[in-house]
Amino acid sequence: MQFSPRFFTLACTLAALLSGATQAHAEKLTLMAAGTSKIVYLPLILASQLGYFKDEGLEFEILSQPAGVDTATELLAGAIQGAVGFYDHTIDLQSRGKDVQALVVFSKSAGLVELVSKKSAAGFNTMADAKGKTLGVTGLGSSTNFLTHYLAARAGLSPKEYTVLPVGSDDTFIAAMDQGRIDAGMIEEPSASRLLASGGAKVLVDMRSAAGTAAALGGPYVGPCFYAQRSWINAHRDETQKLVRAMVRSLAFIASHSAEEITAKVPRDFYGPDKALYISALKASMPMFTKDGRMPDGTPAAVLKVLTLANSSIDPRHIDLSRTYTNEFVDHVQTSAK
Repeated sequence: MQFSPRFFTLACTLAALLSGATQAHAEKLTLMAAGTSKIVYLPLILASQLGYFKDEGLEFEILSQPAGVDTATELLAGAIQGAVGFYDHTIDLQSRGKDVQALVVFSKSAGLVELVSKKSAAGFNTMADAKGKTLGVTGLGSSTNFLTHYLAARAGLSPKEYTVLPVGSDDTFIAAMDQGRIDAGMIEEPSASRLLASGGAKVLVDMRSAAGTAAALGGPYVGPCFYAQRSWINAHRDETQKLVRAMVRSLAFIASHSAEEITAKVPRDFYGPDKALYISALKASMPMFTKDGRMPDGTPAAVLKVLTLANSSIDPRHIDLSRTYTNEFVDHVQTSAK
């Protein structure tokens, strides 16, 4: 089976065994990621490709959307049971009266890079030079949108001094930069490496590593995670634990295997004709992944600080960070990579 980097649906069924003998049809779970081919969301894809969801007796499908804001919208609408996107969405959603909770933290960095188009590179050396420019994001309300506003504000720019344009991700993002519709933009791997390898862009702000993220944002940060509505979690604790266990196993697999071994497990469409470039991007990205899925101490407060500056509608006094994540389920996981 082949997978499209823009959108794919993966279904894998297995009847759950009850009392060691009786089979029962399990509820089908629908999960969604903000771009399944992005390296930052690799733990979700590996959990499927390696059969970890199947091992848990789960019947599931995985859907893809170009931006995290689209994934969050589908979650709130009840169209999906679990979302894979950036942790900052849990805070943003709470500020709008929605109760969602991060269950597995994938990355201890933002995993993003701000690139400047070769056509606009002259004199564009810092975020302060974004004045009067058009900056590409995956979607309005997306994490790339939040962080673009934060970096610009940190550089002394007001939102009125630049334009933000939603251009999607992967091929649509690359096309927007190649066509000159954006002067710069924020994107993940492997799209970033594709642009850099072609000579079509240069790095402006690199948040693909934990150190680079801290330098750019002024402190620690976490990016991608698996999250769900608290009401669904409380009503489906067994399914939640199974989903978490499968994804933590994926993180353990990443920590104990080479980029070449991991690439051999992902769908071919994810790396396309340049497998070596994908392996190189993955190798550079692997240190960003957590090994156990736990939320690092102090990081939620740091993310809230970034969001507060990026989005004036978020009042930190009205945010209860303890409700935006839990380590309960990952702490129950005992796993070893196979």
